[in-house]
Amino acid sequence: MPLIVQKFGGTSVADPEKILAAARKAIRAHQEGNQVIVVVSAMGHNTDLLIDLAHQVSDDPPAREMDMLLSTGEQVSVALMAMAVHNLGYKAVSLTGAQIGIHTDSSYTKARIRSIATERMSQLLNDGNIVIAAGFQGIDDQLNITTLGRGGSDTTAVALAAVMHADACEIHTDVDGVYTTDPRLLPEARHMSLISYDEMLELASLGAGVMHNRSIEFAKKFGVPIHVRSSFSDTLGTMIISEPESKSVPVCGAAMNKSEARITIQGVPDSPGNSYQIFKRIADRKITVDMIVQNVGQENRADISFTVPQDELAKALAAVKEAKEVVGATGITSDDKVTKVSVVGLGMAHQTGVAQKMFRALANESINIQMITTSEIKISVLVERGQSLPALRAVHQSFELHRKPDDLTEWKPRSQRQENPNIQDVVERLHMLDMEQLTLSDISLTGDQASVTLVGVPDQPGLAAEVFDVVAAAGVFVDMIVQSCDGFNGDTSISFTVPKDQLANCVKAVESLKSRYSFRRIVSNDSIAKLSVSGIGLRSHTSVAIGMFDALAQANINVQMISTSELRVNVVVAAKDGAKGLAALQDKFKDNLR
Repeated sequence: MPLIVQKFGGTSVADPEKILAAARKAIRAHQEGNQVIVVVSAMGHNTDLLIDLAHQVSDDPPAREMDMLLSTGEQVSVALMAMAVHNLGYKAVSLTGAQIGIHTDSSYTKARIRSIATERMSQLLNDGNIVIAAGFQGIDDQLNITTLGRGGSDTTAVALAAVMHADACEIHTDVDGVYTTDPRLLPEARHMSLISYDEMLELASLGAGVMHNRSIEFAKKFGVPIHVRSSFSDTLGTMIISEPESKSVPVCGAAMNKSEARITIQGVPDSPGNSYQIFKRIADRKITVDMIVQNVGQENRADISFTVPQDELAKALAAVKEAKEVVGATGITSDDKVTKVSVVGLGMAHQTGVAQKMFRALANESINIQMITTSEIKISVLVERGQSLPALRAVHQSFELHRKPDDLTEWKPRSQRQENPNIQDVVERLHMLDMEQLTLSDISLTGDQASVTLVGVPDQPGLAAEVFDVVAAAGVFVDMIVQSCDGFNGDTSISFTVPKDQLANCVKAVESLKSRYSFRRIVSNDSIAKLSVSGIGLRSHTSVAIGMFDALAQANINVQMISTSELRVNVVVAAKDGAKGLAALQDKFKDNLR
């Protein structure tokens, strides 16, 4: 019998009327011949009320007791939902995370799932019950109640769908699916019928609030199709699966995150281990780092820029000031009035000119770019916060995201498609695995690379567009692009990598801009290599970048450039160090490769 997992968020169970409506949806799925597991969040703003209560009795409540308190919100919801199902004439049993057997580590308020027992749920389903499961919670090895942190109910739902080998996981929420951007910001945003796991992972980490990135990590790792649907209507929603909506378009969506702050460490001595010294201190304070940009060093010093959540800026600056003295950097600047604007799409991995098109769209609106970082399927720029909405609209219009692609992918239910033979084996072994363990898919070395750095470029709108217009016109393929800001000489620099055999044409092309824009010099290097670590959820597993810097420092290898994304961390090193660096990274992460 087919199995469906349905998740209802806080707004979907905010009052008795909405709980009854959610119960009817579960019963309808049951009547259609499915076994049904329902995962619910706490009602409405109940979690916020509990947090407020805690702070009324304690200025610094212990994390363990916060988990004990916050888990009660879901316990209320599951009991009421089960009562509603019974009232409508069907069988239901409510279960807490502990009763299900969701075992986690002991990281209170942000626990990770290790394993989930299936026997009790399976028996209840076979007895004709709708199982009502509490989201957001589990227990550790000492039977302490733990909570999963932000987006925890989404994570619970997808994890249950994985271990129960569900046909689909329906996420019922207050929106009717995934859009090309936030429709509250741009009315022209288009509803998407499909989006790939990789694209949704990037968009979730970039500020798209429909799904939390940890739940998408689960879905990708275990092949769980996710159906994002409205709690309040029967619209079709959006499927999140392995394939993109279209194979022809380069970009599927755009996102904006206004809660960012930028830090630049100026004049970091260009020697092995300094990146590790900086980011180790930030990681020790459990600060989330997003964009990391290290430009090619000049005069044996480099600038490292990165973004952190705005509310963690003060803590991050304290860590950086400590690191500055250790590594001997020359200065620190920061800005808490910036916004990250990004475009995402699997198609850009095999289409050229995507970055050029984005930069041109921003230039046409006179929007200045402060930082750039790129990956295989994402381009992010940092702009002044006051220009964030015009920037989002410019890139959305430039890629015509309001238009429906001609070659839409058709999704088939699990019963109608050929199953990946490895997925069943993986699911059957889940009870023996740490389900949220870091999983890496590849550690690679790319040779035959060269880099070009434009030193001392003016900080003005349109420069990046001009640079990559002439590079594209010269037929040069660009891979990594990084632009830092607030250089130690008061400069901005743009660096990018190209195939070694295209270096001469590239340098000749950008030389044509030197007199017009008065940048100080062009520096090229035909002896570099790119080291990449790829996997699922590298942003939530912050240890990856730190581990890379540590392994390379231990091997006495200097990092020349850095770019990061949800799916990959790239570093550029000297070509002579490429093979040694690859061996160091393979040894560092040997237990995480799958």
